[in-house]
Amino acid sequence: MSDELRVRIYLRGRELYRDLPWRHTQDPYQIWVSEAMLQQTQVSRVDGRWQSWLERFPSVVALAQASSADVLDEWQGLGYNRRALALWRAAQQMVELHGGEVPREARELVALPGIGPATAAGIRAFAFDAPGVYLETNVRSVFLHELYPGEEGVPDRALVPAVEAACPAAAANVAGCDVPMTPRSWYYALLDYGAYLKQTLPNPSRRSSGHTRQSKFEGSHRQKRAGVVRMLLAARTSEPGGLTVADVSRGLTEVELAAGREAIDEAHARVILDELVSEGFCRKAGKLWLA
Repeated sequence: MSDELRVRIYLRGRELYRDLPWRHTQDPYQIWVSEAMLQQTQVSRVDGRWQSWLERFPSVVALAQASSADVLDEWQGLGYNRRALALWRAAQQMVELHGGEVPREARELVALPGIGPATAAGIRAFAFDAPGVYLETNVRSVFLHELYPGEEGVPDRALVPAVEAACPAAAANVAGCDVPMTPRSWYYALLDYGAYLKQTLPNPSRRSSGHTRQSKFEGSHRQKRAGVVRMLLAARTSEPGGLTVADVSRGLTEVELAAGREAIDEAHARVILDELVSEGFCRKAGKLWLA
């Protein structure tokens, strides 16, 4: 990417700047939470939930000391409950291995649950202003639009060198912009330009070789699992504090029949409960499953 193109992209992104709440902090924990929430979730859904999460779990240590049920309860409505448990487990490892702090180095970040290379690069850019390859969907859209117009099936391995080379290693002043180009401001510009492209053009990221259509949620196994998690969380406040397999079967069946789908028998309900137990979403005590 030429310097001229990089500056043009930066200035365009700055024109489209979105004043989002997590952009007013460089606290690594707060940045990490925002990055986790924004994975596969719209910005409008995260705004408000991010603030609520930080009120309930204001630090790595507070999150690590919380119960998994409280963490899942706070996460409800954001989708993909595994992300909540990954946050919780990573916080516990940060307490154990990093003194309750979010580590700065990429190799230490990606060793934690739920943190892949892109999330690690986002944490490093936005919390520490450190360069890296932050190849998330909006960033990918910009590079596909600018460097591979009209091409289909572009692999990430073709984008990574360009993304890495384009990210500034240190602050640089840009004519016509009152904000120096740093890793933090550069990637904010890319995110905002990419979001604009996805709203105004056929989504450029769909031309990536790794693009897959999200599976239908309504009526899916994933929806049933999410429903069971909600039922288990709700059962905590009433006697006996948990659910039997018959309770879960009835609860799921009510939802399925209302949507014109088939009833869920106890065998199917037990399969879901066993999955959730094995993944740490709940536990079994006698004939009861508890969050």
